[in-house]
Amino acid sequence: MQTILIIINDAPYGTEKAYNALRMAMTLQKEHGEEVRLRIFLLADAVFCGLPAQNTPSGFYNIERMLRSVIQKGAEVKSCGGCSEARGIAALPLIEGVELSNMKEFASWTVTSDKVLSF
Repeated sequence: MQTILIIINDAPYGTEKAYNALRMAMTLQKEHGEEVRLRIFLLADAVFCGLPAQNTPSGFYNIERMLRSVIQKGAEVKSCGGCSEARGIAALPLIEGVELSNMKEFASWTVTSDKVLSF
């Protein structure tokens, strides 16, 4: 089994980086589910991806729904605590399955992953 770490750096909306990262995560789970252990780390403005109650227009992608889907299928999702503190959101609730983390754990995830993808 391969461990794949996906790092998301951008906000959930405005660019399509978070969207494309989660599309990749969902495809990995669909096509190679038994072969991969999937980890996602939300860094910088991507910490906003982990907030619940995202309300997007009909027909527009929704990062919250996408994150919930990959979590339900076994992905581990961590959000940078320092980045959350810097943005004033560290005390806000997160999507179920998203946990605050730190650079020490991020470094550990990086060195123990077989592949690292950055968006």
